[in-house]
Amino acid sequence: MAFHDPSNDRPIEAAVPDPDWWRGAVIYQIYPRSFQDSNGDGVGDLSGIIHRMDYLKKLGVDAIWISPFFRSPMRDFGYDVSGFRDVDPLFGSIGDFEALIHRAHTLGIRVLIDLVINHTSSEHRWFRESRGSRDNSKADWYVWADPKPDGSPPNNWLSIFGGSAWEWESERMQYYLHNFLIEQPDLNFHNEEVQDELLNLVRYWLDKGVDGFRLDVVNFYFHDRELRDNPALEPEDRNANTAPAVNPYNFQDHLYSKTQPENLHFLKRLRDLLDSYPAITSVGEIGESQRGMETQAAYTSNGRLHMAYDFDFLANTFPTGTRIRAVLEKFDRIVTEGWACWAFSNHDTVRHASRWDLEEGQRKLYAAILMSLKGSVCLYQGEELGLTEAYVPYEDLRDPYGKRFWPRFKGRDGARTPMPWNTDHNGGFTDGKPWLPVAVEHVERAVSLQERDEGSVLRFYRAMLAFRKAHPSLVKGELEILRADDDGLSFLRDDGVERLFCAFNLTPREIEIELPEGEWSIEADAPFASVKTGATVTIQPWEAAYAVPAGI
Repeated sequence: MAFHDPSNDRPIEAAVPDPDWWRGAVIYQIYPRSFQDSNGDGVGDLSGIIHRMDYLKKLGVDAIWISPFFRSPMRDFGYDVSGFRDVDPLFGSIGDFEALIHRAHTLGIRVLIDLVINHTSSEHRWFRESRGSRDNSKADWYVWADPKPDGSPPNNWLSIFGGSAWEWESERMQYYLHNFLIEQPDLNFHNEEVQDELLNLVRYWLDKGVDGFRLDVVNFYFHDRELRDNPALEPEDRNANTAPAVNPYNFQDHLYSKTQPENLHFLKRLRDLLDSYPAITSVGEIGESQRGMETQAAYTSNGRLHMAYDFDFLANTFPTGTRIRAVLEKFDRIVTEGWACWAFSNHDTVRHASRWDLEEGQRKLYAAILMSLKGSVCLYQGEELGLTEAYVPYEDLRDPYGKRFWPRFKGRDGARTPMPWNTDHNGGFTDGKPWLPVAVEHVERAVSLQERDEGSVLRFYRAMLAFRKAHPSLVKGELEILRADDDGLSFLRDDGVERLFCAFNLTPREIEIELPEGEWSIEADAPFASVKTGATVTIQPWEAAYAVPAGI
């Protein structure tokens, strides 16, 4: 990777890359359709991301993760890929992507891309060939099965997007597996040729200069060869983290349709390839309600994935101090070799400001907590503005998931509406008609307005990210919980050089939190004001305190 000195724009070779740069990194997720439109067609694109790269540099993130921009019929808005090596013309060209990589690396920002290889679009040439007969060269590249004697699907597996996970194909007179949309047939990872082709795809993007991958639905890659029925779950065990509560997908324990042991071997093959390039990382999305942390532990041990994207704080459960302690202690107990990657929001969940009904001060407080935990951090675009979930009326809805389960589940469009850059028409996102409506309440939180407001959520995120970078213990240090209840949370971060005390007031009233033994000094560069009094620190409502041992 070559960086540029912005003072003279002459290329300078980077020092030996740090292979552990991802530990403690802050990764900013970009949903490209909604970030910045550069050509007036109403859809964000790669040129738009380049245009806003200085904003990301000023925010202080270490890396960006770009949701899919590959060639696609857009039934699932890029997560249905019809050309893995192509940029969809909607987003630009491969030249635009190369320019994006160059610009990001010039600014010292690394680039992760969304690797969607569990399935393809039904319009992919592989599937068009595979569905044509039972004896062509791609016949076994997808999961095909004969019907039961009565013509019904081969088993009871369900699709996350509703209904059976099997679709009849009259050309082959067989069913094919689709864990998501009918138009997203699952690849057959039991076929070594499929694995080899997908690893070649990974190599292609590594050669383009990407710094890592977010692996979409990584635990869905393999299915049970025997196609055994999934057992039912008791009502009290129907955890709704993987699918909305209205979806009968939650009624099953998905023992056989995903999270199969053969995946461990493939992930080792993938990691060996990643390790043949310098300083590459991977973060897996594990959609697993019943055995999520156990799967994380398996997938991040013995030289497999670098990190797994954790879902515990993407759930509806409010993160009280008690809840945060339980999640952290469970992670440490189960994921003994892995590294955490925490997030509060993403493109598939209700924005956490709405999901947890956070007041303005709480939005800053929980940002501070997130960026003080041990692990890497994923921020979702607009989170740094304190954006709430937008209401999208049914007539404007684009998400097939929302259309299927409306109105009990309104889909994911409310978290995907365009980024508000200013108070101009369409929030400065586009000169055309935006693909989703720009929320009026979001324009009131536009970047241009928050830039000028010292007390804004955006200014706070920048300050908190700068504080995190200034304190190595927050990036890679160990974490020891001291207090965790409904009122307060406190812990120590320690990297062997710096000890940092972190305390958070989870209430709308002033509280005192006890300091560890010894003399402590309040950190003046922290983005909160707090007062030390003897053995305690006084913290204002929805604020935090940071302290280091006195004299250091």
